Amino acid sequence: MSTADSSSDSRVWRWLEGSSPKTSYWLILGSTLALSALGVLMVLSASSVENIGTVGSYDSLLSHGVYALAGVILMVVVARLKPETLRRLAWGIVLASILLLVLVFTPLGHEVNGNRNWLRIGGFSFQPAEAAKLGLALWGGHVLALKGRYATHPLHLVLPVVPVGGMIILLVLVGRDLGTGLVLLLVLAVLLFMAGIKFRWLALAGIIGLIGVAVVTMQSDNRMLRIGAWFGNCDHPSDPCYQSDHGFYALASGGWWGVGLGQSRQKWSYIPEAENDFIFTILGEELGLLGALATLALFIVLAIGMFRVAIRTQHAFVRITTGAIIAWLIGQAFLNIAMVTGLLPVIGVPLPFISRGGSAMMMAMLAVGVVLSFTRQERRDQLAEHEPSHDTAPLGPPPADAERPSTQHHANHSEVTGTEDVSVTAPVPGTTPKKPSPLRRPGRKQVNS
Repeated sequence: MSTADSSSDSRVWRWLEGSSPKTSYWLILGSTLALSALGVLMVLSASSVENIGTVGSYDSLLSHGVYALAGVILMVVVARLKPETLRRLAWGIVLASILLLVLVFTPLGHEVNGNRNWLRIGGFSFQPAEAAKLGLALWGGHVLALKGRYATHPLHLVLPVVPVGGMIILLVLVGRDLGTGLVLLLVLAVLLFMAGIKFRWLALAGIIGLIGVAVVTMQSDNRMLRIGAWFGNCDHPSDPCYQSDHGFYALASGGWWGVGLGQSRQKWSYIPEAENDFIFTILGEELGLLGALATLALFIVLAIGMFRVAIRTQHAFVRITTGAIIAWLIGQAFLNIAMVTGLLPVIGVPLPFISRGGSAMMMAMLAVGVVLSFTRQERRDQLAEHEPSHDTAPLGPPPADAERPSTQHHANHSEVTGTEDVSVTAPVPGTTPKKPSPLRRPGRKQVNS
């Protein structure tokens, strides 16, 4: 590699790292608010047609908008907490999320589209798996940071993070939510990677995880139909290619500029779950390729802002937790966009901040609030480093009653009286007294060269 190439790479890397926590803060906050506002707008557009004859076209604006506003408030509150407070809350969050996942299998649980992953109490519903993502990221970062220098030992990395994370993933998979299980598996893998696990152990864990996913997939006829549809096998009475094909039609008809906001044709009951898993296709149809690329750019900006927080920190908890949150939000966005564009089979993963879902929106906002808390702490640390030390001597003239060196006293005496003070030292008989050097400053030693 030439010197010019290496210097160019170093400049790119320095730009990615950044230098100011304020820049990272606004990159993260600005992209999150923009994605959330876009999500509220797209949910309104995608669901307005099917809601006309039931709850009304603007019902999703009210419901999803309230969740988005509540998420912003929670994000601001969490951003003002210190990382030490978040570490103290980590155990409570992960235990509460496990308890909620268990309650899904009680009469409080509710099944949606074949997946039993919801709790419904009165008119309020909540998806515990979303809280489990945040709980696993926070708790895993806390526990692995406590390991310290022992984190490089495989046994210390595995216990207790892998058993607890595996139990969370198992509870989600028992509820037949493979997409969320894959996201949690990705979060767990990144936790171990950021803690310093050797690549061979991570590769082995990845192979075991893929085998488990394959086994779970083969146990469901619906998932096998989706895998077959991904390979082009659409010969089935249920038409498994219907949803993905109409998603392609939506993206293709959008062109460069889109058909216009609210003007989608495929949302007229052609695309199932248009406001949920396949909302990116409606976005591409109405806003065109440029709108889709702008959405991708916002996710990239969010990733860069969080990456800067993780790469600059000296604290293991901040680095590991931020890496897990990046894997959760950016990894899930990649899975969703790859799914609707045909790069992956349809696995039922919503698009963070944009797809409809109050619990998913609020938990994603809370995760962003955690990273914003880290940036605020980094800013406080920087300000503390640049504060002047209280141990240094004060600047300015000494007090009037302070004892001064004798040379300073006699120099000042000469200046005031205009006569030379000869009472400093008595001349030795037979010698000539030395006059003070005119270059010598009062009160300072003169160094002989």
